[in-house]
Amino acid sequence: MPNPKRKHTPSRRDSRRSQNWKIQLKSLSKCPQCGALHIPHRICPSCGYYNGKMEIPKKESKKEPEKTA
Repeated sequence: MPNPKRKHTPSRRDSRRSQNWKIQLKSLSKCPQCGALHIPHRICPSCGYYNGKMEIPKKESKKEPEKTA
């Protein structure tokens, strides 16, 4: 089995390894219910639907009406 004659420097090693860590844009799909973009095969964060069914009901914010004097 061949062996290396010289040791590779850490910078040479790390520059070779760093090529696999590039940031890639995640693929997004459009929600058929609300039209928002979300990660595929996940519940839509804006409406709570997945595969045509409501999985997480959206919490309604209870705002008190403003009192005018």
